[in-house]
This record gives sequence, structure tokens and C-alpha cells, in this order.
Amino acid sequence: MKRILSSALVLLSAALLAACAPAGQPIKTLLITGQNNHHWEVSHVAIRQILENSGLFAVDFAVSPPRGEDMSGFVLDFKPYDLVVVDYNGAPWPEETGRRFVEFTRSGGGVVIYHAADNAFPQWPEYSRICALGGWEGRDEKSGPWVYWAAGRLVRDSSPGAGGSHGRQHEYVLNGRSQSHPIAKGLPDSWRHAQDELYDRMRGPGDIDALLFTASSDPSTGGSGREEPLIFTVKFGKGRVFHTMLGHVGPSLEDNPAMQCTGFQVLLLRGAEWAATGQVAQQVPPDFPTATQISLRKAYKRP
Repeated sequence: MKRILSSALVLLSAALLAACAPAGQPIKTLLITGQNNHHWEVSHVAIRQILENSGLFAVDFAVSPPRGEDMSGFVLDFKPYDLVVVDYNGAPWPEETGRRFVEFTRSGGGVVIYHAADNAFPQWPEYSRICALGGWEGRDEKSGPWVYWAAGRLVRDSSPGAGGSHGRQHEYVLNGRSQSHPIAKGLPDSWRHAQDELYDRMRGPGDIDALLFTASSDPSTGGSGREEPLIFTVKFGKGRVFHTMLGHVGPSLEDNPAMQCTGFQVLLLRGAEWAATGQVAQQVPPDFPTATQISLRKAYKRP
């Protein structure tokens, strides 16, 4: 009986200690923004709200000088951070910032490439490898092949032509391709995304590690007629990169369906956690979209 009581006290003490122990520290995140061909003034606020409302991330901003102004002072320190989110498409960063970003990623830092950030820096080879695919800004066959999904595999097409296009914005269905990956595990094989751009004809080194979701770019909407890779991971040295082409930002936080989409937000959260830690502890929420029905989180958090 004494042994039983002793064991019970030990278990009770352990439980009390666990209950009193501080929760895990938020993932320290740096969000780079300040220039873009999109409404960056809205997108970076929405991303911060999505990340911080989850309770998993603490986000700092690095806001560049406006387009056309001196960039020489935009020198960033990545050492305090576990994760860098790139919401930037503009003038080249100072050489030192670029060197530090590559070293941060190569040495094991987590990176999220968000939407038009894959348009940036077409002449920067390491950045192109981190993104795997990019578009616009003069990209063509010299930038790498078109990469798309056909006959159950990724196709690398080196035919000549411009890199990057999209048809008109519309709702579309995302199709899972690596459902055992931690980011996608437990999510539906197919889910309907709110109105958004659907990037197609993207080019680059194309070194996709795990292809998570594709979507059919319908010619009736001005698309390519191909099944396009839209959400995937990339390995760069020891670093983990999560790349999502979803999330074309609206003119305001209230009018922003692509970023208010529950699917976009959940994938951003899961991808960011995986990029920073290599794991995903988040459960699949009950409000995740179905194959036929979109779902919105207009307050940028789980209801």
C-alpha cells in the first residue's frame, strides 16, 4: 500500500509540475515586406494576425524603404529568428542582407515564400533555388524549365517561353499530392479555395522536395490548361522552405477573400510551423474547406 501511495504521489507531483510549467515559447518570426506589386500594406498585417492569433508565433516586421529610395541601410540580422516569412517583391536587398539570408537558410533556418515573393530577384541564383519556381520579372527558359503535374508525376518542360502568368481570379479546388507529409497529413485530398489568382507557367530550378497541392488551371478562366504546383516544400542546405503561391491580397483586411480562406490560413500555419521546427503539432480544424464548399476566417483566426 505504501508503494502504491508513493507511486501515486510521484505521478500527482509530475502532473502538477507539468500543469505549472510554462508553455512553449512562440516561434520567433521575421516578416520581410515594404515593396511589392500587391497591397503589401494589407498582406503583412494579415499574415501577422494569422500567425500570432494562433498563439504559436511572435512576429517582427522588417519594412524596406519605399521603391526608388536608398536600400543600402536595409541590412537585416536573422540570428534572433527561427523563421523568416518573405512578403516582398521589389528592389534588390543590400548584398550583406542577401548573404545573411542565404546563410540563415542554408544553416537550418525556416523560410516561408508567400505568393508574389516568388516573383522577386530573378537574377539571384540562390534565391531562385530557395523558391524552386518563380514568375514574371523577365523569367524565361534561361531561368529554368516550366514545372507542372501530368500523368501522375512532375514534368520539367524546357520549351522556350515566358515564366509566370495567371487567368482571372476565381474559386478553385486544390488536389493533394503528398498527404503523408506533416504539413498535409489529415487534410482532405481535395478542398475548395476562395477566390484567388492561380499562378501558372512558373519557371525555375524546380527542385521541389515535397509537392503538397496542385490545381487545374482552367483555360476557360484564362489559365494554362495544366495542373499547376501551388504549394510545396524545398530543401536548401539544412533549411526547410515552405512555398505557397496562394493568397493574392485584397485592397483591405475586410475585402481579402484569398487570405481569409480557412484553407490558406491553415496551410500557412502548418507550413510555417514545419519550416521552423520540422514538425506539425496542429490538429486539423473542423472548419477546414471541403471539396465543394469554401470556408472563411474573416477575423484571421480560428472561430
